[in-house]
Amino acid sequence: MYEKNILQMYDFFKISEEDFEYSNKIEEQIKQEFEELDKIKQFNQLKVLKAMQMAKLSDTHFNSSTGYGYNDIGREKVEEIYSNVFNTEDALVRPSIANGTHALSICLNALLMPKDTMLSISGKPYDTLDGVIGIKEQEMSLKEYNIQYKQIDLINDGDFDVEKIKTELAKDKSIKLVYIQRSKGYSTRKSIMIQDIKGIVEVVKDIRDDVNIMVDNCYGEFLDYLEPTDVGVDIMAGSLIKNPGGGLAITGGYIVGKEKLVDRCAKKLTSNSIGKECGLTFNTNRITLQGLFMAPNVVNGALKGAVFTAKLFEKDNYKVFPKSNDKRSDIIQAITFDTKQEVIEFCKAIQKSAPVDSYVTPEPWDMPGYDCEVIMAAGAFVQGSSIELSADSPIRYPYTVYFQGGLTYEHSKIGAIMAYNAVKCIK
Repeated sequence: MYEKNILQMYDFFKISEEDFEYSNKIEEQIKQEFEELDKIKQFNQLKVLKAMQMAKLSDTHFNSSTGYGYNDIGREKVEEIYSNVFNTEDALVRPSIANGTHALSICLNALLMPKDTMLSISGKPYDTLDGVIGIKEQEMSLKEYNIQYKQIDLINDGDFDVEKIKTELAKDKSIKLVYIQRSKGYSTRKSIMIQDIKGIVEVVKDIRDDVNIMVDNCYGEFLDYLEPTDVGVDIMAGSLIKNPGGGLAITGGYIVGKEKLVDRCAKKLTSNSIGKECGLTFNTNRITLQGLFMAPNVVNGALKGAVFTAKLFEKDNYKVFPKSNDKRSDIIQAITFDTKQEVIEFCKAIQKSAPVDSYVTPEPWDMPGYDCEVIMAAGAFVQGSSIELSADSPIRYPYTVYFQGGLTYEHSKIGAIMAYNAVKCIK
């Protein structure tokens, strides 16, 4: 009865019985990977639950405030819980942080002063930070405020160039911030593992204990037993409409780390005379925390979807990274195609599999913050939420699509099969 009913449903999405049986075979082949992901999910679920109980969370913390938001005990509780989860001295978690780029920008502008130097040791950061840093000429960039930027590229597709890092730190005393982007972004390198972050933190601190180490943790939360702040990172930032929002947070970003650094970030977000004391939360405290509670389970589903997608495409000899049996440090699954059209058809199929705007057809367009056309497929309940099933790609060689998210594994799986069939149809 189950198989008959499920096949009727699959037929609606133009997925054949042959596809259904093939997907079952794929799942059997990645059973071991799924079991390991479930262990990580269980650990992180318990960690979040512990953080909430330690903070003595009550339904009174879900009440809203008005105006300045003075004495918003819910806002304070959200930040206490985030600090507990990420094992830090303090946290800044606000709906007024528009997205991940905004959270990262706040940190950079708060922690760097004129004549300081920012050293990125994971290569060039994500495209939307080009204008913030001054890699791309733009008003009010760090460069305009006489803050210098240097970068050291990764080697061997994702390893830190330790010797160059040591040399640069020793000779340039103006370096005040070492920057690490954990996720691959729009690149083909591997995402950076926690153990690698731990190792480089030890290297940096051994040479320059006065340098702050910052991590862009977007797409990386709850993928492992540890977070970057567990292994010595000074400050870290991310978006609530990615992993930690669990698909429920409607907006916002977070910054966690050492108290004195978070305090500077709070003063940059509001003003140096206000800091964390003001800031309306617009009745988002409950949904922000409920999303955080759901996040380990949601991230687990997205990860399983990524592993399934990798196996599906690598069986047909497509270049995928990471591979289905690789350890992961973000939720993103990249697949490289021969042509622009394959990328476009993949994204169209992901849009067709969406619960929202499934009837819309995505097309490449000149998106602000990028240096080429970008195609994005996302039929999400929260606009721009990349913990929900989505796919996007810069339209440039090599033609690589970046697949991520899925509030449930089942949805991610359906999207992957539809995208696989769409690409096969034009081969």
